[in-house]
Order: sequence, then structure tokens, then C-alpha cells
Amino acid sequence: MTARALVVGAPASGSGKTTVATGLTAALRRRGTVVAPFKVGPDYVDPGYHTLAAGRPGRNLDPVLVGADRILPLARHGAAGAEIAVVEGVMGLFDGRLADGAGSTAQVAGLLGAPVVLVVDVRGQSRSLAALLHGFRSFDPDVVIGGVVLNRVGSPRHEDVLRAAADEVGLPVLGALPRRDELAVPSRHLGLVTAAEHGAAAHAAVDAMAELVAEHVDLDAVAGLAAPLPIGPSWDPAAEVSGVDGRHDGRDRQTRWVGAANSPGGGENSRVVGVFGGAAFTFGYAEHVELLAAAGAEVVTVDPLRDEGLPDGTAALVVPGGFPEEHAAALSANAPLRAAVRALADNGAPVHAECAGLLYLCDALDGSPMCGVLPADAAMTPRLTLGYRDAVALSGSPLFAAGARVSGHEFHRCTVIPRAGVAPAWGWRGGEPEGWVHGGVHASFLHTHPAGHPDAVARFVRGAGGDVRLAGGYR
Repeated sequence: MTARALVVGAPASGSGKTTVATGLTAALRRRGTVVAPFKVGPDYVDPGYHTLAAGRPGRNLDPVLVGADRILPLARHGAAGAEIAVVEGVMGLFDGRLADGAGSTAQVAGLLGAPVVLVVDVRGQSRSLAALLHGFRSFDPDVVIGGVVLNRVGSPRHEDVLRAAADEVGLPVLGALPRRDELAVPSRHLGLVTAAEHGAAAHAAVDAMAELVAEHVDLDAVAGLAAPLPIGPSWDPAAEVSGVDGRHDGRDRQTRWVGAANSPGGGENSRVVGVFGGAAFTFGYAEHVELLAAAGAEVVTVDPLRDEGLPDGTAALVVPGGFPEEHAAALSANAPLRAAVRALADNGAPVHAECAGLLYLCDALDGSPMCGVLPADAAMTPRLTLGYRDAVALSGSPLFAAGARVSGHEFHRCTVIPRAGVAPAWGWRGGEPEGWVHGGVHASFLHTHPAGHPDAVARFVRGAGGDVRLAGGYR
């Protein structure tokens, strides 16, 4: 079965894409339709709500981070077994990387061959809607806008005028959502509160979105717009890592660390990889775990707000992004786990930490003791650091050889002093060296998408088994 796909876009951020995409996903699921949810761009928060709505993992489609050629195979992979894929866009329809617009909703819609449902916040406008729709429809003839959902409609009369305006440019109105304050999901300095943290209230919000969309949107008309994904190969994690294993390339190897046999609870060939999760560390991609498993890891989730130790035989650790600053006291209070993480790192085991993971490995976060793996202090700041980065690895690590080039993304309101270690992780044009390569630890603010760098995942898992090519250190 080939899934059909549609994209939920908007003229600008804040128009209601998340409400419509999440509500549409949940409403279709309630009718018995199997829905695969996606989010354009590097966002980690919206996919959590998509997951609740669909009952299957919300996934990201980001051409900047994984390459345009992987978007369609990743979509096929994520939509396997589904009838329809609902793809929530990012920012405005044509907004992407500032330099060239790469990674925009329009680009992803084109790569998928999927029509766009345009969500328009209609507060303060009436017939001007026709001009707006005309502009978006004609701006790029390769982007097919199949219809419009009117959001935050003020009254029945307002709706009538808006429908007439849409008729003037020949776009069908697929739904009209009234203004509803109770749908607001709590936000913080980096956007919405994650679904994992919001708990029962997140489920209630998703239910409210589903009911709103089911009542005010023509579900049959929207589903009828979806176009079949083009036929072709699906992304396969096993195939992605099989070509980069490196164990039979004829080059000499040395062992970087003494191996799991000398780590607490480990065995000689143990490749248990702990991945931090729970409410404090929610920023991760589903494909990361799939690649780790395909590369030979036994992946075990660690919740640092509950678990006081690492899984038996842990040979490597992934500490992803999230909001540790919201849970700093609880993370600090879990001294046994902090000690276990430090012991693992001190033993030379591979540790991959991004953003929140970097903060957790520091000596302290806003004065609260953390793991003390890195000789640095972390603090929250009012300044937002945001944007894609074309980075080069300045030091060899368990993930990347020195000189490797990646596309990554920064999104944080925090600082680490010093900014980089003796062996910095990354450098990029216009920025100071950033991040730490410290023993087997690779820690930085830069988020990368593992599907864009399967070789890094394979290298990391090899390191978890003490099988990393070295000459006096990582290279």
C-alpha cells in the first residue's frame, strides 16, 4: 500500500499549523484511518503532539540536515503501513534557511509531490484574503495549493465574506475554525511545552484539537486532496549503516578504551547504548534509535528523573536535547546517576551529548551540580541562538573524523563557559570554535540528524564495542 500525503502550510508562523495538523491527524485516526505524522524542519516539540495524535512516531523531514535526496525515502519509511501522511510545515510556506530558502515547507511539498493545505489566520482581514491567496498560489507554480483552512474566524458573517474572497481566486475553503482560547498549549522560551512534560494536559489538548477540526473541517475533502507518494525505495537503517561499518577496510585499528568488560556491569562484547529520555530529554529523532539498533546496539532508555543508575552493561551513552533547566533540581538530586555517567565517561566510553546533554555533562547548570564530566559551567541566558550551521569537525571523536563536514542546527538560550574545550568539537564560518571532544565524549550545542550521517552512528556503535580505529586518539 502506497500512502498518500498532504502538507499543512501557512503564510507565517503562528497561523495555526500545529492545531490543524495535529487535529486533522487525530480526527482521521478516530475515523479508523492510519495516519503517519511528519514535521518539516528540525523542530522536536511538535512531533511529540503528532505522536499522541497518530499513535505512531512523529518524524521530521529536513532537507538541510539530511539532504534533499533522503526526504522521499524517509517519508516512505515513516509512512509504511499508513494510509495517509500529514506533514506539518515550518514557519511560512516559502521560509527556510535564510541564505537560500532551503528546508522550506514548499521545498518538502515539492519533493513529496504533495498538495498544500494553507492555514490562514484571518483575524483583521476580509476580502484582502483573496490577494493573499492569489500571491501564495502564483508565487511558485511547482507548489500546488489544494485549499485553505480559515483559522480564528470571528463570526458567521466574517466566514461568509472570507469564503467569497477565496472563491474569487478559485481556492476551496476546506474548513473554518472559530477563535478558541482553550486550545492554547503552554509555551516557554523555546516554544511549546513538550508533550512528555505536559502529561495529561497534552492528551487533553490533542483531544480538543481533534474535536475542533472534526467539527469545522471537511475531513473527506482534505483527505481527498492527498496525493500518493511517488513509488521508489524506502529509507532503510540497516542499509544505511551496512556500507559504513569499516571493519573490513584493511586499515589498522587500536582500542580507544578498555571496553565494557571493565565498566560497571559490562561484558566483553557488550554494546548496550543508553539513550536518555523522559521529560528532561525529549529532543530526539526516531531514526536515531533505528540506526543505533541497525548498527548492532541494544538501545535502552534512561530516564534521569527516575533511574538511579545506567543499564547493566552500558557501553555508550546518548544524551540528547531537551529542557534540563526546567528539571535542574531533580537532575542534580539524582547523584547516583550523575556519578555513574561520570564513571562511564572517565572510563573512555563513547558519549554523544547535544545541547541539553552538553549542559548535563558540565560541572553545574545555573549553580546546580551536574555530572562534572566537562570542566565547564552552564547557565541560562535571555539571548536566543538560532540557525543552521555548516560545520566542520575540528577534532576526531567517537562520531566524526577530524575534518568531517556536517549541516547542523542550533536552538538554545544558554551558554557554557568556556565555550569549547582544548579539543573543540566544531567550527564554522563567523563563529568561534564550539563544543568539546573530551576523552570519548563528543558534546556541543549543535544538533545533527543521524539520518544525514549514518556513518557517525556506525562509528559510535563500533566504539561502544571497543572497535574504533585510532592512532594515539580519535582521528
